[in-house]
Amino acid sequence: MASDAPTQHQSSEEVDLKTFIARMPKAELHVHLEGCLTPDLARALAARNNLPPPPSLAHLEEPSSPEAGTGYAFHDLTSFLQVYYPNMAVLVTAEDFSDLALAYLRKAHSQNVKHVELFFDPQAHTSRGVPFPTVIRGYRHGIVTAQRTLGISASLIMCFLRDHSAEYAMSTLMESLPYKDSIIGVGLDSDERDNPPSKFASVFQRASREGYLLTMHCDIDQPNTLTHIGQAIEDIQVERIDHGTNIIDSPRLVEIIKERRIGLTCCPISNSVVTSDFKGREILSLLRQGVKVTINSDDPAYFRGYVNENMLKMAEGTDVTKRELIQLERNAFSISWISSWRRNHFLQMLDEYEKTMLGNVEGETLVNGI
Repeated sequence: MASDAPTQHQSSEEVDLKTFIARMPKAELHVHLEGCLTPDLARALAARNNLPPPPSLAHLEEPSSPEAGTGYAFHDLTSFLQVYYPNMAVLVTAEDFSDLALAYLRKAHSQNVKHVELFFDPQAHTSRGVPFPTVIRGYRHGIVTAQRTLGISASLIMCFLRDHSAEYAMSTLMESLPYKDSIIGVGLDSDERDNPPSKFASVFQRASREGYLLTMHCDIDQPNTLTHIGQAIEDIQVERIDHGTNIIDSPRLVEIIKERRIGLTCCPISNSVVTSDFKGREILSLLRQGVKVTINSDDPAYFRGYVNENMLKMAEGTDVTKRELIQLERNAFSISWISSWRRNHFLQMLDEYEKTMLGNVEGETLVNGI
């Protein structure tokens, strides 16, 4: 944002850590559109569609505070999903989906995010009677509006719900084919217990043949997590892993993703809510080993933090340096699914930011956010 751009005479020493992160050009590769549904927007959409507010809003004040924009109650992945899916009942029309996408993209733009790759869960909508075209056209309208009015770019990644059947995933894949020009890749999310990547091998093979790029959630501290990561990397041949920081426990798998330049889309704040730790030490260790780890918000309306807050969580909770914070964003642009020209353009922006803020002197370690 122009008003926040560092001047030629400002250095990293003259701005606080929060401002340093805020001014940095950023990409976000792990954010669920349905996870951007704030209580205020959910309440507004329910009213517009003459629906009762979702049960998760019953304990919240009306309206929710501007600072939080949330207040959903859950304590782990399972309880999160029990709130997450029922809330989607307020999404009915293409206008609803457009408004949801545009609301998130406006927030991302305010945090100096330049490019976003957005997950969406069509099965969570088609299973309750909302047609696939309504979902995709609505989201696409919001994205195009944001591109035109804000200059932020965005692409869609269609996720299959892993706690449903592979047959349902395949039918969803086939339903998506007329809209391939609006969907850049496919992913896999929802409850990972007893739902390994191998369950969807044929679906992802077909998706790859159709030209979709591939990613998969390998959630934090799940049973058989290294087996699942191995299946995603070695059998499914994904280009990225979402979450996946448990890979640090397998030096062999770490070497594979380094060799193949497979990135990890990590989410510190959501880690800290659904597990006992935000996994900052693991993320930083992987970064220093040369793995292309990135920082993202996951479901910001639920976890109460967008990408800047996640970067700040990383900065204040580890000894990451300012140059390493920039490297996290360099990784994000490097593994994003955009054209080489646009990737180089964004990387040049980061190079210029680093030179302006840090010069040619090695970055100092951030201790307690200083």
